[in-house]
Amino acid sequence: MRKYSKSTSLEIATTSHVIFAFDTLISHLKQALDKPSPEFPDAETALFVTWKRSPQQEGEHAKLRGCIGILEPRNLHSCLRDYTLTSALRDTRFPPIHIDEIPDLECTVSLLSCFEPASGGWHDWEVGVHGIIIEFEDPDHSNAGCKRSATFLPEVAQEQGWSKMECIDALIRKSGYRNMPTAALRSSLTLIRYQSTNCTLTYAQYFQLRASTNQWSESSAQEMARETTGVA
Repeated sequence: MRKYSKSTSLEIATTSHVIFAFDTLISHLKQALDKPSPEFPDAETALFVTWKRSPQQEGEHAKLRGCIGILEPRNLHSCLRDYTLTSALRDTRFPPIHIDEIPDLECTVSLLSCFEPASGGWHDWEVGVHGIIIEFEDPDHSNAGCKRSATFLPEVAQEQGWSKMECIDALIRKSGYRNMPTAALRSSLTLIRYQSTNCTLTYAQYFQLRASTNQWSESSAQEMARETTGVA
């Protein structure tokens, strides 16, 4: 059984969290000896890190390149470093991100809090407000005793244009359940809802913010541009 955060106040995601994620990934891909240092207070929180390829032309949507996180509260400094790399390099749905892709990426850091059981059944949550976790035992006799779970962040249902039932059914499928979701299965779900704050930066925004800090001289900013874009 997972131990979810008991915090009732929102953890606020900021540009500092996303800058650290970009710093961490770039440092790793460049095989730098010095690890970046976080520039924000430590905390105990659950989080997700999402990488997307920014739209390259009008009308195109950002394309997912990796999204992995943790639902139990952990030390923010070390956890953000770990899941930055895990989501970028070890999401099995995608090939690992390469240094050449960095200028086309955007990164979102989501901090999760306000976990609570939904006492009113599987529909006791609000689209666009709550992320949801479902837990259930697979009713298929061939999978007897198999416990399944899955989560969607708060923005997923809204981005997909799903109703609550469509979202729940998609989440059941995401858990690995292969049969058609039924009313009985939905009614058997344990549902935990939570809230999150997130912050997103494109690489261009990250670069501009990083270059404007005292930590980067003009020459180091130019060096970073050459190494991530291949410009000589």
